[in-house]
Amino acid sequence: MVLVSAVRDYINRMLQDISGMKVLILDSHTVSIVSVGYSQSELLQKEVFLVELVDSIYKSKEPMSHLKAVYFLRPTSENIQHLRQQLASPRFGEYHLFFSNILKDTQIHNLADADEQEVVQQIQKLMYQQESGLFDFRRMEVSPLLLVIDRRDDPVTPLLNQWTYQAMVHELIGIQDNKVDLRNIGKLPKDQQEVVLSSEQDAFFKANMYENFGDIGMNIKRLVDEFQQISKSNQSIQTIEDMAKFVDKYPEYRKMHGNVSKHVTLVTEMSKIVEERKLMLVSETEQELACNGGQVAAFEAVTNLLNNESVSDIDRLRLVMLYALRYEKESPVQLMQLFNKLASLSAKYKPGLVQFVLKQAGVDKRTGDLFGNRDLLNIARNMARGLKGVENVYTQHQPLLFQTMESISKGRLRDVDYPYVGNHFQQGRPQEVVIFIVGGTTYEESRSVALQNASNSGIRFMLGGSVVLNSKRFLKDLEEAQRMARSSTAVI
Repeated sequence: MVLVSAVRDYINRMLQDISGMKVLILDSHTVSIVSVGYSQSELLQKEVFLVELVDSIYKSKEPMSHLKAVYFLRPTSENIQHLRQQLASPRFGEYHLFFSNILKDTQIHNLADADEQEVVQQIQKLMYQQESGLFDFRRMEVSPLLLVIDRRDDPVTPLLNQWTYQAMVHELIGIQDNKVDLRNIGKLPKDQQEVVLSSEQDAFFKANMYENFGDIGMNIKRLVDEFQQISKSNQSIQTIEDMAKFVDKYPEYRKMHGNVSKHVTLVTEMSKIVEERKLMLVSETEQELACNGGQVAAFEAVTNLLNNESVSDIDRLRLVMLYALRYEKESPVQLMQLFNKLASLSAKYKPGLVQFVLKQAGVDKRTGDLFGNRDLLNIARNMARGLKGVENVYTQHQPLLFQTMESISKGRLRDVDYPYVGNHFQQGRPQEVVIFIVGGTTYEESRSVALQNASNSGIRFMLGGSVVLNSKRFLKDLEEAQRMARSSTAVI
């Protein structure tokens, strides 16, 4: 089951049977759902000419009786209150109400009381009426497995620089609801200041989202070369900068291949960031810390990078964190030296945050074998990988989730590490597994799930999380958790 397809199907059902011009009214949560499933142009095709947030629609009092209002909201008390006030003084000709979850009887009665002018044409509470049999159509011989994982089991993955396309864009620039904000990177045409990255709407992105950075540049160049042949241009294109200049020189190229222009812009910007922050140098040490042993060499490499003036504060912090997570029990003296060095160089990031991540996600707090040091099978796998070498030194890391999915596929997931809730237990090998990571997931883990599903193991994995992390967001969440821990201690 592809979750994006399910979202698209639900939105389509909301809009297709309501003819005429429409306004779509969302909340802060459902706007994310809709933006992942539908593009602006697709909404226009459904005659949606305006999209508003339910808590900001009060700013305009202008009546728009020619529009039909389609609400898609969470059934929270706050949203119900907004809706009641708007029904009491309606601006639109019709109101069609849809919700992302089950409505309570009291909420339905409150809405009915507020609709004195009888402008509500329909209200979907179908899930409430049929809750008991809602998923009967998907019954299988073996029940699907829901596996809930704590982010602290693998704090390494969200700390690493990324070198595959989707993960790299999120790490270096940021992706929010399938959109990338480029307004702060320089003078760009208006249509490129915010771009959409969606595998549902962008064939090039779908084909390349899991490819490594070097291959992305070559694939974009191939598309540019094809246009050069069409336009009979003799301009030589050898670098990312050449590609960007070519796009600027030929405005018809942007019109015909605006999608490729978007990817040229992204790759150009990421190339600048990689060079400015010396990320290839930093990432090589990160990958060694995450994947290989050798404490002495690791200490020397991290120390050298801390002393490198081109390395940013955030990269220094991540390096020390990765070293601390790997060698917290082996080298307390050297670890203290790195703490002191970090404090003297990076005033913004105090070493207390490194100590806090050890307190929250150190070896004594983790489930599973993060570095492959305990399980004989993992030790053998790491040795074999070391003997064979890796295709790309920058993408050799595999998240702990990869091992977890392998264990599920082979029936080796340990009940003692992942106990069942209540009296439930797994009977036989599941066909579908939903993995939810409390504390957030990453695009590297999403890639691992996609590759696992493509291997035809007979099990379909689906991945969810409370947020999609990059290193900046992960560190921000750590700082917030540290602040809350200090506050609770002060109160006690």
